[in-house]
Amino acid sequence: MRIAQITDLHVDTDGGFMRSFVDANAKLAAAVEFLQERSDRIDAVLITGDVTNDGRPEQYQLLLELLAPLTIPTYVVPGNHDDREAFRAAFADRPWLPAAGPVDFVVDDHPVRLVGIDTTEPDRHDGVFHPEQAEWLDAVLSEQPDRATVIFGHHPPFLTGLWMFDSLRLNGSEHLRDVVARHPQVRLVVSGHVHRPVSSAWGTVALTTSPSTTHQSRCDLHPDEGAGVTDETPMLQIHRVEDDLVITHTMPFEAPTKDLDFGSVIQDWPAARDRILAGPPFPKGAGGMF
Repeated sequence: MRIAQITDLHVDTDGGFMRSFVDANAKLAAAVEFLQERSDRIDAVLITGDVTNDGRPEQYQLLLELLAPLTIPTYVVPGNHDDREAFRAAFADRPWLPAAGPVDFVVDDHPVRLVGIDTTEPDRHDGVFHPEQAEWLDAVLSEQPDRATVIFGHHPPFLTGLWMFDSLRLNGSEHLRDVVARHPQVRLVVSGHVHRPVSSAWGTVALTTSPSTTHQSRCDLHPDEGAGVTDETPMLQIHRVEDDLVITHTMPFEAPTKDLDFGSVIQDWPAARDRILAGPPFPKGAGGMF
């Protein structure tokens, strides 16, 4: 199963703070176009929070308009910039949305099980995973112990080394880790929040954060380095998950300034391609690129 992840969209209205330095809406539109063009190769899209910049109803309306071209099944959890009740009103027609409480839910419509967790807490930028949520997750995972599962939320459940975001960490992450340790069918836990690609692991469980579709955070590993943002290329992630396989690709979605077609500079490229597809051995020769 191929799962796309976009995060930290920060959709804003005209004249809003976010759009004073980056057009988050235009970048989201580009990401949606990129994904839709590949809709035959992507089975689901996960959006891991901060879908709006301030959690206002008019921002959610803009968000829905920007996401409308997507025909791929899409599942969304809130982030610390969202408002849970405004979020719930915006997605009220989605069958995966719970009627009340945290936006925790399960999707059983795909080969891989998808479990969304709500790590937000009103009026706070750090996250919380409550013991009651851990009990719910433990029960949910116990229902299908042999089915590969992906968990997705906003705040990463591990320390990233980025000092500012580790201060705004997921409190109660030990509850999540304890539950996951009891359920080896969990293959991958994905999150956003840090605006950078970061990876770790709990044993055989892969942990990743996706870059933002808007701006990226600098890789500030110490408070003396400050806390900055950068205009690095916006990106998304594609996760391939099968029984015992997890592969994550981090991909820019805006058009490159230059694309080198190395096949055009290799003599007799069709023959070279056929040799590559035939498998090893691969003798060295002129014109190598990799």
